[in-house]
This record gives sequence, structure tokens and C-alpha cells, in this order.
Amino acid sequence: MTPSGNQTWIHRFAVLTTLATLVLVGIGGLVTSHGVGMAVPDWPTSYGYNMFFFPLDKWWHGGNVFYEHSHRLFASGVGFLTTILMVWLLLKEPRKWMKWLGVAAFLAVVLQGVLGGLRVILFKDQIGIFHATLAQLFFVLTCAIALFTSKWWAGVRNIEQRTSNAERRTELSGSRPQMLFLCTTLFILFQLMLGATMRHQHAGLAIRDFPLAYGKLWPATDAASVAQYNEHRVEITNFNPITAFQIELQMVHRITAVLILCAVVFCAWHAWRKFSWRSPIARLASFWLGLILCQVALGAATVLSDKAADIATAHVLVGALSLATGAMISIIAFRFPQRATGIVPAEAVLKSAPAVNLNGAMEISSTGKLPSAR
Repeated sequence: MTPSGNQTWIHRFAVLTTLATLVLVGIGGLVTSHGVGMAVPDWPTSYGYNMFFFPLDKWWHGGNVFYEHSHRLFASGVGFLTTILMVWLLLKEPRKWMKWLGVAAFLAVVLQGVLGGLRVILFKDQIGIFHATLAQLFFVLTCAIALFTSKWWAGVRNIEQRTSNAERRTELSGSRPQMLFLCTTLFILFQLMLGATMRHQHAGLAIRDFPLAYGKLWPATDAASVAQYNEHRVEITNFNPITAFQIELQMVHRITAVLILCAVVFCAWHAWRKFSWRSPIARLASFWLGLILCQVALGAATVLSDKAADIATAHVLVGALSLATGAMISIIAFRFPQRATGIVPAEAVLKSAPAVNLNGAMEISSTGKLPSAR
């Protein structure tokens, strides 16, 4: 089934919602990096004003209110876009599971707003950890909706539906990269949760040197050593003393980063070796590896720059893109195992386009592209 014009516009709107969500993640990163999450102490009002009518002259009070209030307004905008997307899917999307996906996105954005408000009212850093994690998952969800409403997804689905079960089983038995991609993606999610815990535990600069930690591969965390670290510690954004737990937390974050890098390198190598280089899996895996390399560099730069806000925020954004890329690779690999290899079975193509000759079908197996039927 070819997507209708209305479905094309749904896809475009889903892409808009996804991009807006990514911007919102960036603004949230700026709020955390500047340590201004409590610059506006009340919710849902802002200093007693309706947040949508908050006076402009008060936005620049100390520079901190601007970040936090902008975050609130942009979050409201994303919530509005998500509501429209849900209604559009409910009214025009023929697939029932897509309708439920739209409802899930709406509920997620509502919960995200409530968590953000509770973080302010209850003054609990732990709520901020859940708030940051849900933001990453919501971004993945919007990316998935954009993928499922795309012409590419519909086109490949039509071909796959004509593939026999025997062909599908043969393809799956030849290579099982799906679990590799999925486990690596879940590992990245765990790493992002660690990062959120670090930021909301104010442990972002518990270790101020890199690649060593206080001049060692593993720093001492006894009471005397931690006391010595605090004596020499100077941090503009946080005057609280660090603890042994915060030091160990950051060390776990560093070790996990190395493990993720190794895992994504292996995923990319597996994709290049097993799949056609023209396949979406191989291309996405290459992009994924580039994101992880950039993420590692930004992590190091965050430490070496004394947690500069722009670098720390870029680190958050690339982390979100890394998680979403891994999720999209996993979805494609599980749903379209034939397409994941870049090879469309000739029999399926002949059924979908009878005018294509056998040479054309063989061309697909060698190039991974579908020649147009004449």
C-alpha cells in the first residue's frame, strides 16, 4: 500500500515533532549544565504568573530564569505538537497499533511535564533522573513514529509481505544481528541513565582530570583521600564537597563508555562484513559509530573544559541521537531481516512487479536496489 497524501503529511509532522523534541532535550541540557533547574521556584506558574504571560523584563533576571522558563515554554510547545500528532493518528492512521503509539506518545509527554513540575515542587534530584531518562525515551518514541509513517517503511513492508516464510526463516538463520544491536542500544540507555544520575547528583566534575583520575587508573576513595580531593577542588557551578560515591559513579560512567565504544565498533564491523554496504543497516551502523566517537570526544572535552555548558549540552544531545540511532537500527533489523542485509529476495520482487525480468531480480541481489519496473 502506497502512503496517501495525508499519511505523507503525518510523516512530515512526526518529523517536526521529533526535531522539536531534540531541541527540547538540548534546552533541558542547558538548564542542567548551568545548574538553574530551580531558577523558577514555583509550578505550574512562574513567580506567580501564568507561564505563558510571564513578563519579558523578568526573563533576564540573573540570566538563569531565561533558561528555565524557555525550557517550560518549549516543553509546552512539544506537548501541543504531540497532542496534534496523536489526534491525527487516531483519525487518519489505518493501523491500530500506530494509533496506540500516538496515545503512548501523548501519555509520555504528559508524564514528562508532571515529573518536571514535581521536580520543582518537591525539590528532589531523584525525580530529575527519571525526568531526564523519560526525555530520552520519548525522543526515541517520536523517532519511531516518524520511521513508521515514512514512505520507505511502507515500501519495504509491501515487498516483505510478499516474501515467503521459508525465505524469511532462511534469512534469519544466516545471521542474527538483531540481538546484538538491541543489547548495545539498551547498554547506551543504561549509560544515559548513569549520566543523568551524575548530573543530578552534582558529580559531573567529581573527577577533574582525564584520561587518568586524580593521576591514577582508579582513584583512591578512602575518607582521607576524598578529604584531600575536596581541599584542592575548585568548581564554579557547584561548591558542595564530593563523595566517594560520586567518584565511583563517574568511574563507572567512564568504563561503560569504553565498553559501549567497543560494542558499537563490533556492530559496525559486523554490519560491514555481513551486510551489503548499500543496506540501511550498514549505513546506519556507520553513522552510529561516528556518533559514539563524537560522544567519547565530547565526554573528554566536558571534563577538560571544566564542564563548559555548551560542551556538556552537546554531550547530552549526541547521547540522545546515539540512543535513537541504535533503536532505529534494532527496529529495522527485527522487522525487515531481508532488508537489513540489503538483499531483497528475487521471488518476492517478481511477485510484486511481474514485468521485471530475472536479470533485474538478480541485479537486486548484487546491488541491494530495486530496479524500476517497465
